[in-house]
Amino acid sequence: MTAMLASLFTTAMELSGRQRFFLMLPLCLSIAIVYKAIRNDSMQRFPIGVLTLWVTIVMGLVAVGGGLWVLFRIMV
Repeated sequence: MTAMLASLFTTAMELSGRQRFFLMLPLCLSIAIVYKAIRNDSMQRFPIGVLTLWVTIVMGLVAVGGGLWVLFRIMV
């Protein structure tokens, strides 16, 4: 039983690029929720602030990833 649990941490899962992107979305959402919970003055604006920050983070990461992909294609 212990070896089976240990294999979860020692054996990497095969993930496609799309699966990695979808795993990034809840991580960015949790970062946006924690940041807005600390920095927000009013709880009435909390949901729209979280949504705005989440979209900003995701679009920023997509832009950085796209820029690095273009740079990689130019270099190769």
